[in-house]
Amino acid sequence: MTERQATGSILLSACAFGSLSTAVILADRAGVALIALMAWRYALAAPLLVVAAGGLRALRIPWREAGALLLLGGTGQMVITTMSFSSLRWLTSAQLGFLFYTYPAWVALLMAIAGVERLTRGRLVALGLALAGITLMVGRPWASAIPAPGLWLALGSAAIYAGYIPLLHRMRGSHPAAVASTYVITGAAISLSTWSAMQGTLFTNMTLPMWGLALACAVIGTVVAFITFLRGLAVLGAVRTAILSTVEPFWNAMLAAVVLGQRLTPATIAGGTVIMGAIILLQRSSHPALATDAPAPE
Repeated sequence: MTERQATGSILLSACAFGSLSTAVILADRAGVALIALMAWRYALAAPLLVVAAGGLRALRIPWREAGALLLLGGTGQMVITTMSFSSLRWLTSAQLGFLFYTYPAWVALLMAIAGVERLTRGRLVALGLALAGITLMVGRPWASAIPAPGLWLALGSAAIYAGYIPLLHRMRGSHPAAVASTYVITGAAISLSTWSAMQGTLFTNMTLPMWGLALACAVIGTVVAFITFLRGLAVLGAVRTAILSTVEPFWNAMLAAVVLGQRLTPATIAGGTVIMGAIILLQRSSHPALATDAPAPE
């Protein structure tokens, strides 16, 4: 995969992930709990990923690696989902959006400290543009007081997600994206389904349209999103992947305007334009991506 193809793969992944927010709103309007929707999203995606991986035989990897990927999916997805959405008890969705999308900065910082990827001038400028674009879209989160519990939950989820991206890349190793995704998604399906069942919400208000929505979340927001994300991540590295992924809230805003009738404000358009500028800058700047000269795995 070339760098241009990998960039397209990450942008496709971001749009696929970004579609989930609209799905969550539609499910909430129908009385379906968030955890239940996410549980069915992963549970329906797991067998589809088995097919995408080439069948059960293709999933025969060392049991320690399989267990680690299952654990990563089961714990990582649950912790990030719980912390980020729990912060909405104290924060507005705009404040959560701003605080969570500081994660590219966390990724860049972690990779620089670890000596894995260098922070070039082009990357720093692109990161600044991406964060400025997010600020334009969601407004100034400091315009009103931010309660400490919400602040720490949102920033904590962003920091954990920042560590989750390179960890997922490392634990994938040489396994195909579909194989690694199958184990991660299966782990998430087990943990979230168990949690939802314990709450008694797993089947609540799951009408035929809601089953269709859950299937769409499985195919688009999980199978497509995870495979394209892992393929792009393997080529571009964690920092460039994180910066490119900031297109997600802009896509979400456009989709919400079409599906939910939400107004697409000039600030949203301006923010999206700035983020596109960051993406173009990343593509045109030189890429001394890795602190070592080892090539990224295909």
